[in-house]
Amino acid sequence: MTDKVIENNQVTVMGEIIGDFSYSHEIFGEGFYMVDVKVLRLSESFDIIPVMVSERLLDVNADYKGMYVNVNGQFRSYNRHEERKNRLVLSVFAREIEFVDEIEESARTNQIFLDGYICKEPIYRKTPLGREIADLLLAVNRPYGKSDYIPCICWGRNARYASSFRVGERCSVWGRIQSREYMKKLDEENVERRVAFEVSVSKLELFEEE
Repeated sequence: MTDKVIENNQVTVMGEIIGDFSYSHEIFGEGFYMVDVKVLRLSESFDIIPVMVSERLLDVNADYKGMYVNVNGQFRSYNRHEERKNRLVLSVFAREIEFVDEIEESARTNQIFLDGYICKEPIYRKTPLGREIADLLLAVNRPYGKSDYIPCICWGRNARYASSFRVGERCSVWGRIQSREYMKKLDEENVERRVAFEVSVSKLELFEEE
């Protein structure tokens, strides 16, 4: 059962550790820590992806900055309560982590596969330049009755296809995790720089009802 559920949420990211580990939480005496990994894109830019690591996988007190890692795991979400409302927090949950000497240019450094259910009406729109975009929110089941809620963004032909999806339909997506900075207006005078994470979809498939 557990292996089957893990198959519906698979992530591989390869990149450079650019910070120290910070404590996140503890479950049954096992501590979990967050660290940022810089993952290069083909376009010379990069994404900063938060990775959650168990203290049982490596020494979280050591300094790994500048070292390269290959992480296999799942893309997970949880609700953090702040400013009188819940905020969706996303990170890669590491199941395996290994250090590598370098990352080859041909390496596929950022891959994700999700199999889940549409849990919100897709939002379809066009940019001022006419580019088609559709936003999806996918609920991906975990063991023990939990789910992760993963924002996905589709472009062009995929966006047109996704715009017709209905809540409750089952969908598979393939793509990459991307980070995006935006400015959050806190009140009339203050704004705060924040980072959102989402899956940039390269391929998607709707399951037909039997």
